[in-house]
Amino acid sequence: MNADWVVLDIEGTLTATSQVHVVLYDYARPRLGPWIDAHGDDPVVADAVAQIRKLGELPPAATTEDLVAVLHGWMNADQKIAPLKTLQGLIWQHGYADGDLITEFFPDVAPKLRWWHGSGLRLAVFSSGSVAGQVASFSRTTDGDITGLFSGHFDTVNAGPKREEPSYQAIAAALGGDPARIVFFSDVPAELDAARAAGWQTVGVARDGEPFGDADFGPHPTIGSFDEVEVSR
Repeated sequence: MNADWVVLDIEGTLTATSQVHVVLYDYARPRLGPWIDAHGDDPVVADAVAQIRKLGELPPAATTEDLVAVLHGWMNADQKIAPLKTLQGLIWQHGYADGDLITEFFPDVAPKLRWWHGSGLRLAVFSSGSVAGQVASFSRTTDGDITGLFSGHFDTVNAGPKREEPSYQAIAAALGGDPARIVFFSDVPAELDAARAAGWQTVGVARDGEPFGDADFGPHPTIGSFDEVEVSR
């Protein structure tokens, strides 16, 4: 494949789904309430709390415990809701900085990312996890700090929903790239459909044991490992 940009999903593509649903979720879950209480003066946290109250239809007298109940409900349903992602990202950022968390990539990931970057391709991420969480997770991995490999980070706040075409149009505009010269890797067929509708090249990532490992990727070329694909400028 020929491209200028490689844009990558994270969960199920670069890391196992369990990295998020087990490791990161279990780390954030008991820390949400204490984080809200300890950082109530932080404008970012205050805005997230206001959104939780509104979206959760909580009364003015709702307590931190009530807020956490809403957040835990969203987590249990694996809902990609902005204030939840914001708070999770802040907590994970702190966890990575303290060394409590380490991201484990699939074995084929880091070598390919370094190869692409070294060959002149520009790399970016589009994940439902917050930009702060993305950067933090790449700063401490089993393959070292790889934050320097990436030139762009996008989430559902600064780009939009991952299964909608306008989100990919917005990312292309932000990258200043020709959509036809961007290739997107994801394990979710609906995300690939939206990217292709926006004029991007697409590659499905069907990894054994992952939730979409047996999915029907339709017209999208599909790989089980990054060792099976070459992208050059």
